[in-house]
Amino acid sequence: MADGDDSLIPTEYPALLADLEERIHAARMRATLAANAELTLLYWDIGQAISKREQAQGWGAKVIKRLSVDLRLAFPDMKGLSPRNLLYMR
Repeated sequence: MADGDDSLIPTEYPALLADLEERIHAARMRATLAANAELTLLYWDIGQAISKREQAQGWGAKVIKRLSVDLRLAFPDMKGLSPRNLLYMR
C-alpha cells in the first residue's frame, strides 16, 4: 500500500492483487492481438484495393507515392503507410 501500513491489509489481499494483475495482463494481451489482427486485415484490404486499380487502370509508382503522402497526411499518427509498405501490401 502507498501509506506503508500493512497491518490493515486483509490476508487475502495478495491473492486478490495477483489475480487482478493476471486479469489485466491477459486482457491487455487479447487487446493487442485483436488490434494486430485488425491491422493485418486492413493492410490486406489496402493491398487488394491498390492491386485492383493497378490492374484495371494501369496505376504506376507515382500513384503509390502520392497515395502514401496523402494517407500519411490523413493519418499522421499511423505508421506503415510508406510507398514501400503500400507496395508490400499490394
